[in-house]
Amino acid sequence: MNDKTYTLGVLTSGGDAPGMNAAIRAVVRTAHAKGARVLGIANGYEGLLNGEFRPMGARDVGGILQRGGTILQTRRSQRFHEPKGQREAIRRMNEAGVDGLIVIGGDGSLRGAHALAQQGVKVVGMPASIDNDIWGSDMAIGVDTALNTIMEAVDKLRDTASSHNRAFLIETMGRNSGYLAVMASIVCGAEIVLMPEVPSTAEEVTHAVEDAYMRGKTHAIIMVAEGANIRTTDLARIIDEMDVGFKTRVTILGHIQRGGRPTAFDRLLAARMGTRAVELLLEGRSDVMVGLKSTGVVEVPLEEVITHERSATLSYYEMAKMLAR
Repeated sequence: MNDKTYTLGVLTSGGDAPGMNAAIRAVVRTAHAKGARVLGIANGYEGLLNGEFRPMGARDVGGILQRGGTILQTRRSQRFHEPKGQREAIRRMNEAGVDGLIVIGGDGSLRGAHALAQQGVKVVGMPASIDNDIWGSDMAIGVDTALNTIMEAVDKLRDTASSHNRAFLIETMGRNSGYLAVMASIVCGAEIVLMPEVPSTAEEVTHAVEDAYMRGKTHAIIMVAEGANIRTTDLARIIDEMDVGFKTRVTILGHIQRGGRPTAFDRLLAARMGTRAVELLLEGRSDVMVGLKSTGVVEVPLEEVITHERSATLSYYEMAKMLAR
């Protein structure tokens, strides 16, 4: 680095995830500890296009560690998908004196980061997506908190399911990834799980529910990822029509999975990734994402991240089936 103070921009983009604020805090405080200046960019890539920059110091990120959501807010941007929008974003960064950018978000956000890097912008990405569908990292920021939220909800639903001899169909987020559904099925003891990666039939589900009833269970839990090949409400109707013993109830958890206080795991992961992201920018690295592999934080080329798909490990699906017996 020369005598000029390095100016770093940070934004959150796409769907919010618990732990994003912890990540922002880590970026800001690490940068200041290393003598860099930080500009927070509000409203993701849309805010970048609009020049929504504000200086951020250590006190600006005080008291946010435990908060869900993102203090920088997030918004999807159609304009940024176009080359014209990307050029405008680069112009805005140049006007603000931004030397490097940290993007915290999911697959689409990291694709945007790579697009900027291809045009000469120094960019480092951080994976934040409750679906845990980002290649190159064992875990993304927000996943652990979302899974704990689901687990708490299912534990409560199990109480009423047992009291009334019901089969509860519980829909989790996951349009293209069944990670949350399959992991929740294991830690919550579900009878069956439906996920996008493994097509299921209504017959398989009704058989599993009937089998649970015949074995004397007082309830049945069916975990359904929102991207499964059978709609949750259709499945509930089919089970009721088949009269397998249990009557059904449907609970769609929806956006409750995105909110809440981030767990200790997510706070620590955000801190580790945020710190390393700043270090990489200051070392002159670009077009990479920080990811978690085994127990270490690694850098992964963004080109590799966006050209590969990460899906739920099918061994967990087999485990879920075995443990449901």
